Amino acid sequence: MDFGTHAKIFTWLTKMLYLKVSLKIILKNKKGEILLLTLPDTSTMAGFYDLPGGRIKMSELTAPFKDGIDREMREEVGDGVRYKLIETPIAIGRHRKPSGEYIMWIFFEAQYKGGRVEISSEHKGFKWVKITKKNLSKYFVRGALEGMSNYVNKKF
Repeated sequence: MDFGTHAKIFTWLTKMLYLKVSLKIILKNKKGEILLLTLPDTSTMAGFYDLPGGRIKMSELTAPFKDGIDREMREEVGDGVRYKLIETPIAIGRHRKPSGEYIMWIFFEAQYKGGRVEISSEHKGFKWVKITKKNLSKYFVRGALEGMSNYVNKKF
């Protein structure tokens, strides 16, 4: 093999082995419904839904998970949403992007306490949905589907 081939293989392996971590929040209201964020039409998961949350920043690597969750909640659903977070992870999911990048999704549960949901430009809408074992694949795909399946089946 020549150097170019080795470089391509190395780049591919690096993408496959490098794992990012994302914190996802299962925000439940008093009716037991979960806040779902509508993915934009440009997303590789268009037609499905996301949960509030996102990747841990380098500056948050040694901070409590709650710090990253609070930041992501402000960014994705606005400053006005009040919630009580259960700080122990409730589920996990493995997400593989079409680029080959892997993201480990760690799910946390939170109780919605009130406030107006104001979504960011990352999503195109939101709705509250009662999630069941039977309707999971209607709303989720990839890492979100695995994580939410683990959540509803209590496999953590």
